[in-house]
Amino acid sequence: MNTEAQTQTESPNEQPSSGDAERKPRRKRRDSRGNSRKKSWSPSEFVVPAVADKKRFHDFNLPDDLMHAIADLGFEYCTPIQAATIEQALEGKDLIAKAQTGTGKTASFLMGVITDLLDFPLPEPRKLAEPRALIIAPTRELALQIAADAEGLVRYAGMSVVSLVGGMDFEKQRKALAKAPVDILVATPGRLIDFVRSKDVDLYHVEVLVLDEADRMLSMGFIPDVRTIIRHTPRKGPERQTLLYSATFSDEIMQLARQWTVDPVQIEIESESQVTDNISQKVFLVSAADKFKLLRNYLRINNVERAIVFCNRRHEARDLAEKLRRDGVKSALMSGEIPQNKRMKTMDDFRSGKIEVLVATDVAGRGIHIDGVSHVINYQLPEDPDDYVHRIGRTGRAGASGTSIAFACENDSFMIPEVEAGTGVKLECIHPDAALLEDLSAHPPQANDTGIQADVETPEEAMPAVEAQETAQQEPQQEPQQESSDRAPKSEQPEQKDLLAEADVPGSIESTDTQQKKPDES
Repeated sequence: MNTEAQTQTESPNEQPSSGDAERKPRRKRRDSRGNSRKKSWSPSEFVVPAVADKKRFHDFNLPDDLMHAIADLGFEYCTPIQAATIEQALEGKDLIAKAQTGTGKTASFLMGVITDLLDFPLPEPRKLAEPRALIIAPTRELALQIAADAEGLVRYAGMSVVSLVGGMDFEKQRKALAKAPVDILVATPGRLIDFVRSKDVDLYHVEVLVLDEADRMLSMGFIPDVRTIIRHTPRKGPERQTLLYSATFSDEIMQLARQWTVDPVQIEIESESQVTDNISQKVFLVSAADKFKLLRNYLRINNVERAIVFCNRRHEARDLAEKLRRDGVKSALMSGEIPQNKRMKTMDDFRSGKIEVLVATDVAGRGIHIDGVSHVINYQLPEDPDDYVHRIGRTGRAGASGTSIAFACENDSFMIPEVEAGTGVKLECIHPDAALLEDLSAHPPQANDTGIQADVETPEEAMPAVEAQETAQQEPQQEPQQESSDRAPKSEQPEQKDLLAEADVPGSIESTDTQQKKPDES
């Protein structure tokens, strides 16, 4: 039996082991972050006028390589979380930051990390599989999104970004670690523990640790795994800068922050209401039997070209995606039962416009940024008001306008007051007009000529036999119980609970038991 979890127990103050005590600070952070490297591109080519009450990226004296990428991405002025945190991060301070999704927090910590690594280069040659920065995220989708954003920001910096997530080829990820020295490693807890225990990655030289969506990791029961990972990094303080981001500042989150940081700067960015003002919100009061009719007519009448429809449970999302596909809607399913390779293809097709309606469970509710999502439709109101905020945050991002529609029936309308209390917004509740409840026979289904099938099959049905065999060989770390639990009956719990399968439960039995502990048992 693996006893590592027992020997890695962390005290509240993250006391170092005897080996930790011998470690010396590898560097001192400097106050000025000048650019001494020769450049073929100059920030003078990226003109952004100064505006009162707005912070420009020019104002932080960021490295030219990073500014070049920022210019390519069209970033001009900082969001509030970026303006508040980038400067503190550049000074080497530990951070505890509270910000809602869609506020630009990913770019804020990535810019700090990249600047730090560029300003303090390590002597060559460097060893392989020893990342300088480690970013931990609770779900596969979020980790892959962060890695993609990092790739865009380091395109001129010559840095290596590697992602380690479950549901993907373990050996390919091992080869990525061995290809070149790793600057930024983005990982989910379970898969990272697998690599640490197999000694394929060494976290001893991590200089910056980022914990993204710490509240999500807490609610999903992954804090014991995060503790184990942190014990493999240098101790907090002069050897390791720690940046913790959370959507909430609960007592549990603040307790964790005290354990993992030293004199952190606490930053809280929140608008007058939790939900951005540029999202129009409306609730249709409708019977459960009329929901599909309402959805189809709404999509048709409003010519909706890119929407996410949220359901609470897998079987409901699966059935809805299939009904839409049969009605000629370019739709696909995004839930925990879809294999990772298919999920990635589905997201690519949604971005490119091949898919117009993405039917999703809360697996896609956080951290996924798809440009141009005009509508978010809650086919069922979520059972947790916080999930409502994160769902509708898929639209109206980065200042764009968006529309949120919710269908409230006899089964979930009681959630409206809780959602209003959680968002601070009085929702407009109306009855749909006659056109929205028109019989669907008046508008017969049209053929779906895209050739895209909704991924509504079970994992075994969705993959040919050879592909399924290859996937089984590539993913020895996955738990057999998870596959059977994907076919949950009508009484299954909300998809949020199934996110345990999304965040790469490591292979050992002991690790699985540890992950499923309640937060107060950690």
